[in-house]
Amino acid sequence: MRGFWAVIASHLERENEKVVQVSSLAMTSDMYKERISALLKVIQATKIVKEDNIPCKIEEGLYLGSLGAANNRSALKSLNITHILTIAISLAPAHPNDFIYKIVEVPDREDITITQYFDECFAFIDEARARGGGVLIHCFAGRSRSVTVVVGYLMFKNGMSFMEALEYVKTKRPVASPNCGFMLQLQEYERSLRASRTGTVLEPEKCCSSL
Repeated sequence: MRGFWAVIASHLERENEKVVQVSSLAMTSDMYKERISALLKVIQATKIVKEDNIPCKIEEGLYLGSLGAANNRSALKSLNITHILTIAISLAPAHPNDFIYKIVEVPDREDITITQYFDECFAFIDEARARGGGVLIHCFAGRSRSVTVVVGYLMFKNGMSFMEALEYVKTKRPVASPNCGFMLQLQEYERSLRASRTGTVLEPEKCCSSL
């Protein structure tokens, strides 16, 4: 877990430096609250990933999890995971000599077009499975970004609808919860897949807030 704590320490150090820098420039109340909020989020996420360190098997050779799972070398080895796909910002490989990594830097924000990275992510997943190994897809908490990629992959490879894929993933990882922007993109991705495969255009479904 040394790699895990190194990442957390790095996050805390960067945020603390920002607080000190802004303080020297007469920090406003709003700026102070923003930095404190960032620190609290890191501390909260630390607890989550420390207690959530086992990869969740989605199907043969395909696993989903948090930063904690990505740092659990013994569990990764026991599950024959050979590749690690990181969907996050500023998360360095914990075991670069033991696994094949691909890092796609995506923040967990609703305005980010995560579907633009699907092709390269899916190719990496297929490469791992074709070699007889397994791949872990993870972000920080394993709830939004990595889930979105896994749901998209199931839609693309297995012909599942958006809701079928999302509900299936939730049976394997109940905390799965892509942000609203990502869910809307997955709905649009479903429509584009359907159109390319059958020529049928799907009408937009109910809005994300009611899913």
